[in-house]
Amino acid sequence: MPTEPTHAALIDAVKRVAIAESRLSVQPADVADDELLNGPLLSVNSFGFLGMLMRLEDETGVTLPDDLFVGRSFTTIADLVDVVAQAAGTAVAP
Repeated sequence: MPTEPTHAALIDAVKRVAIAESRLSVQPADVADDELLNGPLLSVNSFGFLGMLMRLEDETGVTLPDDLFVGRSFTTIADLVDVVAQAAGTAVAP
């Protein structure tokens, strides 16, 4: 039976994927949880966001059902971590 990823592992995965999508050479620890997905540091557009979701599913082993995205907006790393944590059944609080 696969184990659920920890909240810290989910944060790291989201940051790594956002960094890769933005084509940056920074460490996940250098990206704040409240960093904008499309701001001064990260540059994730709507097309890139879809690619990030697929990579997050692959990296975390968490299926991200479409209904989790209805009525939500994703502006920060934390917004995306929250939905991945919800899908994983991991507590949102670290």
